[in-house]
Amino acid sequence: MLPLLERVAAASAPVMTRTFLEPIANQFNLTDEERAQRLPSGIDNLLYNRLAWARTYLVKAGLLEAPKRGMVAVTEEGRKLLSTGPTLIDLATLRRYPAFVAWASGGSSKTLGELEMEPRTPEFITSAGSANGTPLERIEQAKQELDRALRSDLIARVRAMSPSDFEELIIRLLRAMGYGLGLAEFGRVVGGAGDGGIDGVIHQDPLGLDRVYVQAKRYKEGNSVGPHDIRDFVGALNIHRATKGVFVTASHFTQEAANAASNSTVKVILLDGERLASLMVQYTVGVVVHDRIEIKEMDEGFFDG
Repeated sequence: MLPLLERVAAASAPVMTRTFLEPIANQFNLTDEERAQRLPSGIDNLLYNRLAWARTYLVKAGLLEAPKRGMVAVTEEGRKLLSTGPTLIDLATLRRYPAFVAWASGGSSKTLGELEMEPRTPEFITSAGSANGTPLERIEQAKQELDRALRSDLIARVRAMSPSDFEELIIRLLRAMGYGLGLAEFGRVVGGAGDGGIDGVIHQDPLGLDRVYVQAKRYKEGNSVGPHDIRDFVGALNIHRATKGVFVTASHFTQEAANAASNSTVKVILLDGERLASLMVQYTVGVVVHDRIEIKEMDEGFFDG
């Protein structure tokens, strides 16, 4: 992590992580065989996998930032750390930064970067105690870490979408979840000028007797949905004589907004950025299955037979 941070800091402009692959390999005097080494799955190059995870960890700690897709730049916090002359950046170093601690513990980091790739299991960094537990427990720990990184990057990407694309994403997610029988013709975006406070509608049955109305407020980090937004949505639902609605944001709801939803005259479900990212992962919207691991056990029936 230190060589990566130093090289990004020396760059005069945002740069791609891949740029440093060869220089860092030279710095560590890696042989051709070591440079070509791949993960056990055979999918990813080991060196680039580690470099990608170094980037992820530095971004989550706020030492690097991702000003645009695939690029990284050093932050003031990163320069401040380098000014102390560190000889190593390890997990203990990163734990001094609240953003990293929040992300590593499953919370939402305020520093959200976009990965150039989806890196595999971070073999080169282990948290305290991660070597303990059964093999299945360690696999689950790694899966949770990968999922946290994926959800974090999904939120960052969603917040960068246009309002119309965000609305389309929400309708597509609801269809993937089974609303509208999962059929494209049963769900549509209606947002735009004169939308009356409704961004989308899902027909639960062919005749449209049961409908779910949607409000989608993309919003960026720090710009939360307040109670007035909820009251406006409830008003729109009443105009349409609707009994249920879903309010989605890529940001957060204030407690007052949550209270307004629970006290409304109609059923209103709130989905914030964290919940939205989790549902996208669960229902495979905006994500793909990169790899699968088979875990085999003894077939007792084979030997008992």
